[in-house]
Amino acid sequence: MSDDLTLHAHLVGRQGSRADLNTPALVLNVDALDRNISQMAGLVAERGVRLRPHAKTHKSVDIAKRQIAAGAVGVCCAKIGEAEVLVDGAIAGILITSPIAAPRAIERLALLAKRARGLMAVVDHPQVARRIDAALAAADARLDVIIDIDPGIARTGVASAEAAVALAQAIAVAPRLRYQGVQFYCGSQQHIEDYAERRSAIVERTDYLNEVIAALTAAGFAPSIVTGSGTGTHHIDLELGTFTELQAGSYVFMDKQYLDCDLTGGGVPFEVSLTVDARVVSANHSGLVTIDAGFKSLSTDGGVAVVQRGAPETAFFAFMGDEHAALIAPDIGTQLQPGDPVSLTVPHCDPTVNLYDHYHVVADDTLVAIWPVSARGRSR
Repeated sequence: MSDDLTLHAHLVGRQGSRADLNTPALVLNVDALDRNISQMAGLVAERGVRLRPHAKTHKSVDIAKRQIAAGAVGVCCAKIGEAEVLVDGAIAGILITSPIAAPRAIERLALLAKRARGLMAVVDHPQVARRIDAALAAADARLDVIIDIDPGIARTGVASAEAAVALAQAIAVAPRLRYQGVQFYCGSQQHIEDYAERRSAIVERTDYLNEVIAALTAAGFAPSIVTGSGTGTHHIDLELGTFTELQAGSYVFMDKQYLDCDLTGGGVPFEVSLTVDARVVSANHSGLVTIDAGFKSLSTDGGVAVVQRGAPETAFFAFMGDEHAALIAPDIGTQLQPGDPVSLTVPHCDPTVNLYDHYHVVADDTLVAIWPVSARGRSR
């Protein structure tokens, strides 16, 4: 058995067993998770839009199944390795949202297309489209493809409406490819904290997206799917009405980056369901205690963690190395003792999840299940 199962399987179902977890542990409140899933499903249903949530957030077959049961048409994956794992877990309707260009990866994509139900992938270059088509012919498979449009960050995607039309034309003459639509993900706008500023930025980018759609439509390539959006802009994108489906992912967990944003112009409609549980390991200074969760337990790209419970909410978190962090507050060293538990809201959920093998699923502080982070490390 894995370390998590060896240490914790006997705690499943025992009342209050969260308190007995070995730390640091990735903890998932299943009731809050399900409320978040239901909330987003209801929001998109009200607008007549489909939801294909991004599984790069959770990398979990178990969570993907809950999202689909609530009405999602499938999920998104960032990499083919994630998609392979979820297909093996009987998840259908997967869209791979990053271009696949390496020769071996294209071979894997063709083989996956042969056995996966409803698989789609993005493309952003005619040459790559032709390579994928050739690999599909060798595998005797077909694939629905989406044109990735650069929203202005120069990471991936075609860079102009003219390039989008040229790519659509290349897809049209590739016998194994089926053009379905466009993808437009404004990643750099997702975490603009001020709602009005974020809305203004998305309105401007959506105007550009509509220009690309108009050019494609005029050339005979009207998209049946317009996919994109995220947790930070879901409310705005639903209001603007261009997308036919949303790819939001982090709403299932919520992290500090999104909690710092006014998502709707009136607050945040989702709950924190994901925490890292840690413990005080040293308390020898009045204004500082040391906990057992450092760089190896929490992502660092989104700032620092914040205390959810077990310590003063005003305590400042500071990384102190690979294995440790400090919580700093007046008299905290007299309030907390070694061994005391602390729960932390993570800075950035996606890379934090990728540090762990399992979710420790709790309800009312009882461990009720241990779910694998199914696609952990499948970044290629």
